[in-house]
Amino acid sequence: MNPYIDDGNIRTFSESVDDMELIWHRDREDRKVTIIEGDNWQLQMDDSLPVTLLKDQTYYIPKMIYHRIIKGQGNLKIRIDEC
Repeated sequence: MNPYIDDGNIRTFSESVDDMELIWHRDREDRKVTIIEGDNWQLQMDDSLPVTLLKDQTYYIPKMIYHRIIKGQGNLKIRIDEC
């Protein structure tokens, strides 16, 4: 089951998503992720400690680097732009 709703380049992760669905993965393209809404959700990159995702901030995820989202409170809504 997909852990998010995909609306083009906007994705929404529900606060009710099971933590087990937020798995480590990697993408085939570099991405910039901008936080639209979310409270205490985190991004963890391979070999790094998690960072709290802040509203209106943009995070760069290099292609083929393992990463995952760690659940916070409320929904997480992000904009994803491929570089």
